[in-house]
Amino acid sequence: MGLLDNLGLGDMLKGLLGQSGALPAMVNGVLAKTQYHDLNGLVAALQQGGLDAEVKSWLGPGANLPVTEDQLKAVLGNAQVQDFARHIGLPVDQALKMMAQYLPDIVDKASPDGVLKRA
Repeated sequence: MGLLDNLGLGDMLKGLLGQSGALPAMVNGVLAKTQYHDLNGLVAALQQGGLDAEVKSWLGPGANLPVTEDQLKAVLGNAQVQDFARHIGLPVDQALKMMAQYLPDIVDKASPDGVLKRA
């Protein structure tokens, strides 16, 4: 059982994924406090950083390709990951774990027609 489970965040995030727009809106709220500003900015950074195939799978139909904590950290950089972790109130390693686990589904839910909706 991890920290996310201890805090009930895992179940909360899974529940929010089932609600159209709820989790992407929450993520946009956190990202508004970062250099990415919203989910669109984060997705653009991931695509430019070498995760284009993964992001395209999240936006398009079919299975979502996974992303690892190491890939996210390599693309976003330590400072940005620390900033994100600070805004969600988790240690960096747990924030990366959460992002790797839920980001593909969040982007998928925020792009039902294959296009990421603007915040």
